Amino acid sequence: MASFDYWLCRPVLVANVRGTRALSVRMRPFLLAAVSLAIAGSSLLAQGPARAPLQVTEWKVPWENSGPRDPYLDAQGRVWFAGQRGNYIANLDPATGKFKRYEIEPGTNPHNLIIDKAGRVWFSGNRNARIGWLDPATGKSTIYRMPNPAASDPHTMIFDRGGNIWFTAQFSNFVGHLDTRTGAIHLMPAPTKDARPYGIVVDPSGRPWFDEFGTNKIATIDPATMAIREFTLPNERTRPRRIAVTSDGTVWYGDYVRGMLGRLDPKTGAVHEFPLPAAAQSLPYAMASDDRDRIWLAETGIQPNRLVGFDPKSETWISVTPVSQSGGITIRHMIYHGATHSLWFGTDANTIGRARIP
Repeated sequence: MASFDYWLCRPVLVANVRGTRALSVRMRPFLLAAVSLAIAGSSLLAQGPARAPLQVTEWKVPWENSGPRDPYLDAQGRVWFAGQRGNYIANLDPATGKFKRYEIEPGTNPHNLIIDKAGRVWFSGNRNARIGWLDPATGKSTIYRMPNPAASDPHTMIFDRGGNIWFTAQFSNFVGHLDTRTGAIHLMPAPTKDARPYGIVVDPSGRPWFDEFGTNKIATIDPATMAIREFTLPNERTRPRRIAVTSDGTVWYGDYVRGMLGRLDPKTGAVHEFPLPAAAQSLPYAMASDDRDRIWLAETGIQPNRLVGFDPKSETWISVTPVSQSGGITIRHMIYHGATHSLWFGTDANTIGRARIP
């Protein structure tokens, strides 16, 4: 996806695994309008409490320009991640700094991985229409192909309470469900054309929610009927990319175009938005909620990228931390890990990062 120099209103292209893309020219007026949010964002930040920086540590991945991303910790404390451009699965031992790499089927280009209670490492084949799991003991993979070849790009995955997987397929415009016991896959097309299902979470009731990055909508799916319901966000320029949920079931999203953090009430559909600290320049991407229901995002439109924290109770930004070691380039996805009280993320600067939260 492209990032932008808002002040000059010209595209700054960043290569991704699908090739170099620029945002549509039609979106440029939206970006100019968003610049006015910078003043509001600065004001909101200034009114908040002290902005304690996080303690950030990064480990350089030994395989150059391999796109390390989407880390996930196993029961032994190893940090697993997908090498999207390098076409591998790997782990990091943070205690020693040692990396271990596992080879997978050529052409997989894994976009995301998650780990189940049995220690199986599940990964999405973003280029070969597969979801698979890796056995860390043997290095062997078990592969499940999409039942519809049109679902060519499995994207982001999340476990539900039963240990099964919900996933998005962005450009194919599907949301899917995989039974981890049988390998059976069900695919549901998004109701809106070119909706581009992207980030996905499961709320405390077990219901999946996902962003529709191609439009100004958030959607949810009924696990019993597989019916999808869309919520239209009030500003037509909004483009939600990643998503989070808090313990009360409130749904949060980052507006990649307008530089806003949005709050969606799933009961009423009401939306409230808060300008990010960098407002129109922020390009909020990676996103997670912690065990105190605070929301964390990566501002990727500035260099170095910054990790920013929001407290829903006080409705203020409480932390701003530059990822200064590598700059990050783009932090695309991150998780909160309760045992280490940390955010874990991969960067386009070829690092795996940890940010300890006070």
